[in-house]
Amino acid sequence: MGRGCAIALALVLFFLAIAIGEDDRVSDLLRRQAGSKDGIIELDDTGIRHLAASANRPYALLVFFDAHHLRERSGLKLDELRGEFSLLARSYIKNNAGGSGESKIFFCALEFQRAQASFAMFGVNALPHARFLAPGSGPLNASESMMELNDMVRSAEGMAAYVESKIRHKVGAIDRPPLVSRNQLLLVAAAAIVAAPYVLKKLLIEGKDTPFHNSKLWCVGALLVYFFSVAGGMHNIIRKMPLFMPDRNDPSKIVAFYQGSGMQLGAEGFAVGFLYTVVGLVVAFITHVLVRIKNKTTHRAILLVGMGVCFLAVRWVVALDHWKTGYEIHGYLPRGWL
Repeated sequence: MGRGCAIALALVLFFLAIAIGEDDRVSDLLRRQAGSKDGIIELDDTGIRHLAASANRPYALLVFFDAHHLRERSGLKLDELRGEFSLLARSYIKNNAGGSGESKIFFCALEFQRAQASFAMFGVNALPHARFLAPGSGPLNASESMMELNDMVRSAEGMAAYVESKIRHKVGAIDRPPLVSRNQLLLVAAAAIVAAPYVLKKLLIEGKDTPFHNSKLWCVGALLVYFFSVAGGMHNIIRKMPLFMPDRNDPSKIVAFYQGSGMQLGAEGFAVGFLYTVVGLVVAFITHVLVRIKNKTTHRAILLVGMGVCFLAVRWVVALDHWKTGYEIHGYLPRGWL
């Protein structure tokens, strides 16, 4: 009886020591996170082993592998990816401060010069690279590569979707800073207010043949705005998306269309925007020009050609969307037609 009580007491003390050790690790991570300027905890070989090699780790780690001497290689875009990773970390910390998710996941970085042994242990031989270490135990090199599993995610939003799928906890809204700061916006507004009387006088009173009175110029401007909108121009600017990227299997080739919903290259948006613009121009021609043609034969021939062009353009857009995302669009007939 006494021997059984001793074993039970030893087990209780053992698990209590483990729990205290894990609490110390969580406190250490929270302290380092609070002292970080961008929400990312910088680790070395000793730090990653201490924080990750745990018998029952209650938190997850998302590790970004970096190399300062490779930052100048524009093709890797390490600065851009580190910025998106930092944006994800800051947003998660802000949205989960004081809540149950505060200590569920921590965002870390390993720099090559300080953690060469860790690069070798994780089997990282190419950048960019990021690893997800799930809660619990297990060998570190058995962790998942986020970049490969999530189609080379390059935005904070894409990384957030990956994290949410792994920890079953909401990251929250990505707090992306605006393109124009508050002071810049105030400066532009002040300049517009000062210049407004002079501009209105020139346009409304003195102006007759100015560019602002040219209908063709307004038409071209409207088309450019429409193309910029449907081609995802603002998306490319905000997320700094490249027009194309090198092929991962053959760096001598370029990839303009990336298969996978995690990322959209600029060339994809421009291609779809061009097709949308073609359809818009055809519809505008039919509704404003074709109706003035009195010859019925010519009228019908042009109408059929326009319908064919619109059909092909929409079909290409649907085919591209299916190739990229796997989503299928099925045609159907209303029940009243059957």
